[in-house]
Amino acid sequence: MAEDGGRRDIRTWFTLLAALQVSSIGAVCPDKELGLRLWMPGHSEDHRVTIGFGQKILLSTSATVHSIEILNGGKLVIADTGQAILLRTKHILIGDKGELHIGSADCPYKGNLTISLFGRLDDDDKEHSYFGKKYIGVGQGGTLEIFGEKKLAWTFLNKTLHPEKSNQKSYFFHRSWGNRGIILHVIDPTTGDVLHSDRFDTYQEKTESCRLAKFVDAVKAGLILCMMVNDEGSNNLEDSAKNSLSRLGSIFISNLGFRDPWTFIVQKGHRSSAVEDHTVYKGTKESSKAQSTFQFQSSSGEHFTITSNSQWTQEAEWTDWFDRDDERGSGDWEKLFDLHKAYPDQLCSVPLDIQVQTHDGIPFNQTGDVIYKISKDYGFVCLNKDQIHGLCHNYKVRFLCGKSVRPQAFLSIDMLTDNTILELSDEAVGWRPGDQVVVASTDYSMHQAEEFSLLPCPNCMSNQVKIKGRAKFIHIGEEVDGVDMRAEVGLLTRNILLRGETEPTCYGHEACKFFHFDTFGGHLKVQRGFRAVHLSGLELQFMGQQTMGHYPVHFHMNGDVDEKGGYSPPTFVSDLSIHHSFSRCVTIHGSNGLLVKDVVGYEILGHCFFTEDGPEERNTFHHCLGLMVRAGTLLPSDRDSKMCRAITDGAYPGYVANPRQDCSASSTFWIANPNNNLINCAAAGSEETGFWFIFHHVPTGPSEGLYSPGHTEHTPMGQFINNRAHSNYRAGMILDNGVKTTEANDKDKRPLLSLIGARYSPHQDADLFKPRVPAIISHFIAYKNQDHGAWLRGGDVWLDDCQFADNGIGLTLASGGTFPDDDGSHQEVKNSLFVGESGNRGMLLPDNIWGPGGSDFSSRTLPRGIDFPIRGMQIYDGPVNVQNCTFRKFAALHGRHTSAFGFRLNNSWQSCPKNYVTNITFDKVPITSRVFFGEPGPWFNKMQMDGDKTTIFHDIDGSVSEYPGAFLVKEDNWLVRHPDCIDVPDWKAAICSGHYAQIYIQTRKPANLNMQIVRNEYPDWPLTLEGALGKKKHYQQFQPVITLAKGYTVHWDQTAPAEVTIWLINFNKNDWVSLGICYPKETTFTVIADIHNRLTKKTHKTGVFVKTTQREKINHSHVTKGYYYWEEETGLIFLKLKANNEREQFAFCSVKGCERVKITATIPEGSPPSNCLAKAYPKHAERPVANAAMPKKKPKSRLLSSEHFLEIKVESYMSRFFHIKEDFAFAEVSGRKWYQQEDGVQLTIIDGHDGNVVESKGFRNSILQGVPIQLENYVNGLKDGSIVLVTSKGRLVTKGSWTKVLERLGANKIISLKEKLAFVGFKGSFYPDWVKLEISSDQAKIHQVLPVPVVYKLKL
Repeated sequence: MAEDGGRRDIRTWFTLLAALQVSSIGAVCPDKELGLRLWMPGHSEDHRVTIGFGQKILLSTSATVHSIEILNGGKLVIADTGQAILLRTKHILIGDKGELHIGSADCPYKGNLTISLFGRLDDDDKEHSYFGKKYIGVGQGGTLEIFGEKKLAWTFLNKTLHPEKSNQKSYFFHRSWGNRGIILHVIDPTTGDVLHSDRFDTYQEKTESCRLAKFVDAVKAGLILCMMVNDEGSNNLEDSAKNSLSRLGSIFISNLGFRDPWTFIVQKGHRSSAVEDHTVYKGTKESSKAQSTFQFQSSSGEHFTITSNSQWTQEAEWTDWFDRDDERGSGDWEKLFDLHKAYPDQLCSVPLDIQVQTHDGIPFNQTGDVIYKISKDYGFVCLNKDQIHGLCHNYKVRFLCGKSVRPQAFLSIDMLTDNTILELSDEAVGWRPGDQVVVASTDYSMHQAEEFSLLPCPNCMSNQVKIKGRAKFIHIGEEVDGVDMRAEVGLLTRNILLRGETEPTCYGHEACKFFHFDTFGGHLKVQRGFRAVHLSGLELQFMGQQTMGHYPVHFHMNGDVDEKGGYSPPTFVSDLSIHHSFSRCVTIHGSNGLLVKDVVGYEILGHCFFTEDGPEERNTFHHCLGLMVRAGTLLPSDRDSKMCRAITDGAYPGYVANPRQDCSASSTFWIANPNNNLINCAAAGSEETGFWFIFHHVPTGPSEGLYSPGHTEHTPMGQFINNRAHSNYRAGMILDNGVKTTEANDKDKRPLLSLIGARYSPHQDADLFKPRVPAIISHFIAYKNQDHGAWLRGGDVWLDDCQFADNGIGLTLASGGTFPDDDGSHQEVKNSLFVGESGNRGMLLPDNIWGPGGSDFSSRTLPRGIDFPIRGMQIYDGPVNVQNCTFRKFAALHGRHTSAFGFRLNNSWQSCPKNYVTNITFDKVPITSRVFFGEPGPWFNKMQMDGDKTTIFHDIDGSVSEYPGAFLVKEDNWLVRHPDCIDVPDWKAAICSGHYAQIYIQTRKPANLNMQIVRNEYPDWPLTLEGALGKKKHYQQFQPVITLAKGYTVHWDQTAPAEVTIWLINFNKNDWVSLGICYPKETTFTVIADIHNRLTKKTHKTGVFVKTTQREKINHSHVTKGYYYWEEETGLIFLKLKANNEREQFAFCSVKGCERVKITATIPEGSPPSNCLAKAYPKHAERPVANAAMPKKKPKSRLLSSEHFLEIKVESYMSRFFHIKEDFAFAEVSGRKWYQQEDGVQLTIIDGHDGNVVESKGFRNSILQGVPIQLENYVNGLKDGSIVLVTSKGRLVTKGSWTKVLERLGANKIISLKEKLAFVGFKGSFYPDWVKLEISSDQAKIHQVLPVPVVYKLKL
C-alpha cells in the first residue's frame, strides 16, 4: 500500500539522519583533511575567485571577495578556528564536481561563521541565467555540506508567561492575633534574602526591650532592618530600645502609643535611608494603617522592593437576603429604615454596601426595569409606574456590614527584574547567552509573537532559560480545558549564519509599493543533478527576494533526491533557523523525497514551507515551526487584498480582482500534492492559513507534463499526524481549492495561478476506478484561529483524536458541492474535542475584539465580531459522521448564537439527510446551546437561501436531543415534518422522524426562476427555493430534502421551464415519491427515464413515460415503461418517481448510476407564470399520516447531565361529530395529561428548576370579564422561575384586561384573541425563547420541549 511505503520512507529517513548526526570515534573533520591549502584572500569586492581542478582550499580568516566559483573538482573548506569568520561575497557557485564543506555530520562546525551575500538589485553585475544574483548555487555535480552545532530547534513553554512585573524571587510574611509586639527582619541588601527574623513582645515583658536593643546594636552595618508592630508593642517598650532605634534613624518610636500601627525600614549605618510610618489606633470599629516601602538594588543589578505594613483592619460580611415588600401595589420598596424595623437584630446601622437582585438571581441592572432609587444608606425602590409593562420584578436586598477590627502585619520583598525565566518542555540543548528566541502568540493575533535575547543563568535548570526583558502579552504554557495551548519557543540563532546584506530602505522594485524595507536578500538554490546537499545547524537571515525562484532554500526541479534517485545518504535540510525572510522559507519544486526537519521559519513574506506546482511527492516536513507569515507579491495566493488589486500581470484586459476569491491565501505550509508527510509541525500564525492543501489540475511552468490532468486531486494523502495550528487569520487548516492552470482569456480574465475551485477525492494510485483511500487527519490541534479551525472539502476525509478550541468555527467538513465529487465517499470526525470559549481569555488590547463570553461570561478576546455565532462543528452538506466527540464550553448569549453544532451561514447548497451524529458528550454546554439552526438577523441575514431552509441531521443515539433516532430539522421546513414533530424553540429546530431522501430538480430554458415545492399533507406551508446556482447559469438546480412515500407539487414564479430533469438522490431501491409539476395549459410533454454515470460522464436511456388518462395508473409504472398524468384543469403533470436499483451506504446515487426522469415540455408562447397552488389545493390536499414512529425520549436515569428537556403539549380544540360540537383542552407534561374541566382558561404550573408539575388551576370566563383580580393575584403569587401552560375551553373572553396576564408571562402585546388558545409562558425576570402563544378559531396546539432548569441568557 502507498501508506505503508510512505511510512517505510520516513523510517529510513530518520535512521539515516540519526546515523549522520551521531559523532563517530576517530572521525576526521573536513578542515583537518590532508592536502588542504591555506587561503587568506584579504578584502576586495572586485576579487573574483575560481577554485578549479585539483585545488583544495582552506579558508581560515575573514575575507571579502566579489564571488567564489568552485568548479571541476575544486573544493573549499571553512576552517573551524577559535576566531569568528566573516566571508562576504556576491555569490558562491558550486559547479560540476565542486564542493563546499562547513563541518560534517560527525564533526559539526563549532566556531562562529557568517557568510554575507552583498549586492544591489540594480548593480551592473551580469545575472546568472539560472541562479540570478546574490546566491549560493549548487549546480549539476555540485556538493554542499553544512553542519553547524546541534541545538534544540524549538520546543514549548511549560509554564504560562505573563506580562506583569515578575515577582519570581518574592518573600511574604504575615501575622495577626497571637503574635503581639515588634516584629523584626534582617535582610541582605545584595540579594534581598531574609537572613534573620524575630519577635519582641514589648507589651508583656520589659526584658524584651533590652533584648531588642542588644539585637539591633549587634546587627552589622550595611544590613537592612525592617520592623513593624503587630497588635500592641508600646506598653513595656523602654528607653533602651527606643534609643537604639532612634540612633538608627527612627523619629516616631519615642511617641509610640497604645496599639498604634508603626513600620520602619533602614539600612544600618545610613540614617538617611530610613523610611518610617506611624498612625494612631482608632478603636475597634475603624481601620488604621502604617506602611513603609523602600527599593534597593542588588549586587546583580536587579531591584527589589521591601514593603512593611502594620494595621488594624475592619472586615465585613454580607447579611442574609431581605424581601420585606414585593412588586404588588405601587412597586417594590426595600428601604433601609423599614428593614431596620422589621429585622432589628440582623442589620447594621451604617452599611458599607448594598446588593439587589431578583428572586431567581438576576442582578437589578440586567432586568430592564427602571430603578427609582438605590443606595447603601437609603435602600432600594422600584416603582411600577416607571415600567413599560406596568410591573416591577420582585427584588431582594442585602447589605455589607462591618465587624470589629483585628491586627495585621505583613512584610513583602519583591524582586523587580528586567528579565524572566522561561520554563520549557525540553532541555534547551545548545542554547547560549546572546542567542535569540521567539515565543509564539497563543491568542488570535499572530502579532503577539515576541523575540527575546537569552541571558546567563547559572542557576537555571536544564529546561529553563533566562530572557532579557518582559513579555508584553500572555503566552500560555499549559493545557487549557483539555487542549494543548502551549506556546512554541523557537531558536533563531545558529553558529553558522547565511545572510543577505540589504539597504536601509526599499528601492527600484515594484515591491516598494508594499514594503518600506529592501526585499533583495540572498538565496540558496539547488539545481537538478547535484551530487550531494545536506544542510544542518544553519541560520538564514534576510534571505529570499521578491522575484520568482529566489528563496532562502530552494530545491528546483531535482526529481527524486532520496535513495530512489540514487542519493545515499538521502538529501535533507535540518535544524535551520530562517527568519526575516523576504520570500518563503523552504521551497520544494519538482523534487521528491526531501526531508525537512527541525526547521523554524519566522517573519516570512509569502508561503513559508512551499511545494510549488503539484509534482512534489514523498517529501517529509517533520517537527517544523512557522510563525508570523505575511503576504508577499510573487503569486496571487501570496498576495493580500491590496496587492491583489494592484498587481494584475497576466490578467486579461478588464479584469477586476476579487481578493478573497482570487488571492489572500498566504500560508505557513502550502502543500500542492497531498502525497507528502507532515508530522509534529506547528503553524503558529499567518495572515491567512496554517496548513493549506491546494490542487493543480495540471502542472505548469517547468513542471508541465509531469503528471496527467487531475492526478493530484485523486492522490492519497501522506501522513498528517500530530500537527497544530493557531493564531491564523483565516483558518488553521484548509483542504480545498485549486489554482488556475490556464492563461487568462476573455472568458476567464483571472491571471494564471489565481485561486479557483477544486475537489479532492483520494483513490488508490490516483485512479477513480480503484478503491477510495481515506485521507487521515490524526491528532490535529487548532485553536485561536479567527475564522476556522479547519475547513476540509473532498471525498473521504477522516479526522481522529483532534482538538479544536476558541476558533470562530471549529470544523467544517464539506463535500464536493451540489454533488459530492466522489459519490459514495463520506467524511467523519471521531474521538475529538471541541471547546467553544476556553480558559485562555487573552488580553484586552487596542486591536482585539473584546467582550463577554465563555461559560462564566467573563470578558475575553473574541474571534470575529462581538456577536459572531461561534460554532464547534459546522454541518454543511454531507454526508458527515460525527462520533464519540466532546463539546465543552459553548454558551450562547442573548444576541450571540454560540452553539456546539451549527450550520453554514448563507448556504445555497444541499443538506444531506445522511449526516449522522452519535455518542456526543457535552461539558459546560447549556442544553439551549447544543444546536442552533439559525434565525434572520446579523450574520444569518434573511435565512432565504436554499441550504438555510433544508438543514437536517440524524441523532442516532439521542446524545444531542435526548430522543434516540431523531432527525433534527429546521422548525419551519414542512417538507420533512412528521405529524407529531416536537419543536425545540431554543434551537429553531424540530425533533422529527421519517424516511428521508432528496430530489435534485434541474431546470433549463429558463434557468433564472424560483421554485415552490409543497407537500400535499401541508399545503399551507410551501417551501420557496432560489436554486443552488447563480441566476446567470445556463441551468438551475433545486435540492430539497423530502419525506419518502409522500406526494408533492412544484410551482414556478415564471413560465415553467422547457426542460426539467429530476435526480433521485439517496433513494434506496423501491423508494418513491409522487410529484406534480405545474405547467401552462396546452403544454405537451416527452418524458424519459435514464441513468447517468458521473464517473464516465455517460448517460443511457432506461425507459419512457407515456400519457395516461387515469391518474391511478402512474402507480403501476415499470422500469422500461412508466406513466404520467396531465391534469389540465389544475395545470399539473403527475409522475411517480421510484428507484429501481440498490444504493451503497454513503452513495447519493445507485450502484448503476444516478436514476433520473427528464421532462421536455413544449409550452405555448406567452404563457403566464406557472403557479398552480390555488387550483391544486384543497383538491390534492391529504391528511397528515405518519410513516415512521416518533422516537421516545430517553429516561431521566440515562441522561448524562442534570439539565434535560421537558416535553410539553398544550392543546385547545373543537371536535365535530356530524352536527355535534364538543370542546377539549389539555396540558400534557412528560406524557401525563391535565384536562380542562370548565369553560375559561386553565393554568398548569411547572417548577422551572426541576420540571415537576406544581398544580393545575382553572379560571372561569366569568372571572376573566371585568377586572380579573383573582387571576392577577394568582399569577403574581407564583414563584419566579415558574413555567405556565395555558389552555382555553368554551367561548373564550377574547378581549379585556385579563390578557395582560399573558403579557406578564411573556406574550407580545395582545389586541384580541380567538376562541382557542394555547400558551407557554414564564414567570420571571426574563422571557426565554420558548415562550409561545397560538390562537385559532377551532384548534390551537403547541408541542415542544423546554430546558430544565430554565436557562437565562446574558444579554450581549
